[in-house]
Amino acid sequence: MEPEGQLVYDPRTRRVGEYRDRVGPYALLRPVGGGTEWEADPAALRPVTPAERIGAQVAAANRRTKRRV
Repeated sequence: MEPEGQLVYDPRTRRVGEYRDRVGPYALLRPVGGGTEWEADPAALRPVTPAERIGAQVAAANRRTKRRV
């Protein structure tokens, strides 16, 4: 089990997500910066690389900026 809030990579969706919880056989992940959670296979998840972490954080910042315009 991953600690809540840890960033992980989901290879099925090719997305970085924030680990939220585990429900039944699934891990619940949320996009960095917020959004709709999705279910992932916990066995397939891995920690993010530094580059993936930065990329996800920059993408979240860009989304926040676009909402304000």
